[in-house]
Amino acid sequence: MAHDIAVAATGENDHIGIVRDWSADKQVFGVPWGKAMMWIFLLSDTFIFSCFLTAYMTVRMSAVEPWPNASEVFALTLFGHHLPLILIAIMTFVLITSSGTMAMAVNFAYRRDRRKTALMLLFTIILGASFVGMQAFEWTKLIVDEGIRPWGNPLGAAQFGATFFMITGFHGLHVSAGVIYLAVVARKVLRGDYDRNGRYHNVEIAGLYWHFVDLVWVFIFAFYYLW
Repeated sequence: MAHDIAVAATGENDHIGIVRDWSADKQVFGVPWGKAMMWIFLLSDTFIFSCFLTAYMTVRMSAVEPWPNASEVFALTLFGHHLPLILIAIMTFVLITSSGTMAMAVNFAYRRDRRKTALMLLFTIILGASFVGMQAFEWTKLIVDEGIRPWGNPLGAAQFGATFFMITGFHGLHVSAGVIYLAVVARKVLRGDYDRNGRYHNVEIAGLYWHFVDLVWVFIFAFYYLW
């Protein structure tokens, strides 16, 4: 008894208890494994986007040639009016709105309202797909009409195209993957899979990913389009 108390006091066998808990498939973090792993994935993704944005700011401040004016580069002419950043504003509105529909989907999921959960996920998918479509239109305009390439730019600093396609392309890939991810979750909700296994927290896990993608876009919008 005295030996056991001494071992407990010194913490000599703490690692044995940790190994036992993890190997027993317990919820060590007090949350479902899927949610914990999603947080870890989002943390790693945060580092990647932070590196991209930091690299962009470094390249822009060290560029020798003039940096193109984003208000002019990303402007559209509609009904005879020159509107700066109008497409980017619409894209931002669409993505932020999708965060609202995603939050409602999570709310209905925990209420076990299968139909409304699937409906809100469908709205989120449509908004996400619309964002990707508008981004494709934006890329087409810059490549075809403006002649901007990752290796060159007739409007100014050559690094403009490289940083733009890298950052927005990587984010667009995340949105596209998110749309597919939400479609899979919505299908499972409609089939009643989560009613049988009680794993409606999977909708919340998908929501974590989608809110992260939306939050990253806010930083891209501020750093790339407004600066």
